Amino acid sequence: MDFSGLIAKKRLRHEELEKEIEGGSLFDDAARARDILREHAGLKKLLISWNELEKLARELDESRTLAQDADKEIAELAAAELPELEKRLPEMEKELQIALLPPEPGEDRDAIVEIRAGTGGTEAALFAADLYRMYLRFAEANGLKVETMDSSEADLGGLKEIVFRLSGESVFRKMRYESGVHRVQRVPATEAQGRIHTSTATVAVLPEAEVVDLEIKQDDLRIEVCRAGGPGGQGVNTTDSAVQILYIPTGRIVRCQDGRSQQQNKERAMQIMRSRLLEDKRREEEEKYSAHRKSLIGGGGREEKIRTYNFSENRVTDHRIKVTLYNLDRFLDGDIQEMIEKLLTSDMEQRLKDASLS
Repeated sequence: MDFSGLIAKKRLRHEELEKEIEGGSLFDDAARARDILREHAGLKKLLISWNELEKLARELDESRTLAQDADKEIAELAAAELPELEKRLPEMEKELQIALLPPEPGEDRDAIVEIRAGTGGTEAALFAADLYRMYLRFAEANGLKVETMDSSEADLGGLKEIVFRLSGESVFRKMRYESGVHRVQRVPATEAQGRIHTSTATVAVLPEAEVVDLEIKQDDLRIEVCRAGGPGGQGVNTTDSAVQILYIPTGRIVRCQDGRSQQQNKERAMQIMRSRLLEDKRREEEEKYSAHRKSLIGGGGREEKIRTYNFSENRVTDHRIKVTLYNLDRFLDGDIQEMIEKLLTSDMEQRLKDASLS
């Protein structure tokens, strides 16, 4: 497939962005500067991949020519290189195709992650806490910043729910496939007869919405202030700092109490509300215009049982792509990069198929 025409356009755009970055007014608008820098970095990476592909294609042509050389030793050496080059070229072409796919909405943004205990009582709450710890360890290993926005502890340990913000480079792109129902199979500490119990927790990963993404009328909001409850330290328990926001048109409610002030909780609650409403809007548009698209990854809905964590077999299985890894101990310690990459690759391959059919 000839990508040269498209690459030429990308090269021109890269040059335009470089001129803009070198100008003195880029950072007058912080949001626009961020978008331009992200686009520039993506184009730079794409052009490096294109240059490597061209170099590999030249090497392959040269090796094919030399394999026919009259000098037997040279011909044998060239022929020995051919299998590896012929294998690598289509792989690089596929990587380039994936890089040329238009980015999906919000994939470069920070993410708001919500974890809630599902079925299973105390064991579900403990599993929700395990998932939270897993994502914290992943964030630490990848230089991501974590900000807890709201949390509720279970009476007998673990978490009823927790909402936190992950910020860094292309966080939503890395985390989006975590949305869905996570299932755990293990023997609880309180189980005397050693029977395996099954419990669940739900994870929702939302791209952080910005004020410009959608208009929220003040008349559509009902904001209430109340006394915070539950664990959280003296500051939480001594002031009427908890904030609850109701979005009247849909009945959506967001409550925040982990901040140290009423204003901080209000800002966090609005962050979460905007992101949830943006996700509702995205899903509505996707169902309207892309109902026919059947992705391997699925819609990431909370109703989907996406993954099983089996302790007795040290196994984690992702049901969407039918991948099983026998490293559950490391996985729960934050070593989830391999699964994320497999999910990303499967999604990109499906998008390539969809693009070729459209």
